[in-house]
Amino acid sequence: MIISVSGPHGTGKSTYAARLAKALRIRHVSAGSLFRRIAKEKRISLEDLGKKALEDSSIDKLVDERTIAEADEGNVVVDGQLAGWILKDRSDLRIYLTAPEDVRLERIARRDKVSLQEARAQTEQRESVQRERYLRHYGFQVEDRSLYHLILDTSLGSIEDTAKVLVSAGVMVRRAKREPGGNRRNLK
Repeated sequence: MIISVSGPHGTGKSTYAARLAKALRIRHVSAGSLFRRIAKEKRISLEDLGKKALEDSSIDKLVDERTIAEADEGNVVVDGQLAGWILKDRSDLRIYLTAPEDVRLERIARRDKVSLQEARAQTEQRESVQRERYLRHYGFQVEDRSLYHLILDTSLGSIEDTAKVLVSAGVMVRRAKREPGGNRRNLK
């Protein structure tokens, strides 16, 4: 089983992907963590790596290759901005998480221990570069949600309640996948 979890910064992709993987007893891989690791190795900020990736598509290709390799091993929840797109032909369930901008920015400020203004500036800059990068390198707009099976606003409930919705979807897809002649054809 392969599940992808995508969405903008601050929607809880890694938090919910980890909970989903734990509940389903499968692996969790974060494409965002890989991107952060590359920034750390190069000793540059995420923003600067994003700008560099705009001009050098090999950075995204490296993340994509590692993401696909992890998915090809199976039994995994992969979270990342592009996870749904990169794994669209491989994933059994594609989830897109969303939340209002003010909620996302508060979460980012708290997570990164920065002011709300700094979180806003960094996030706007990162997302602007990413939109251009994804359109340039991949030919799609990351905001296009048409390929996702489930779209969920993570601000609607508690972390626990939101995780329950996602786990229920994962269990449903797992059952459909296991049933001979089940609704599997409707999942792709």
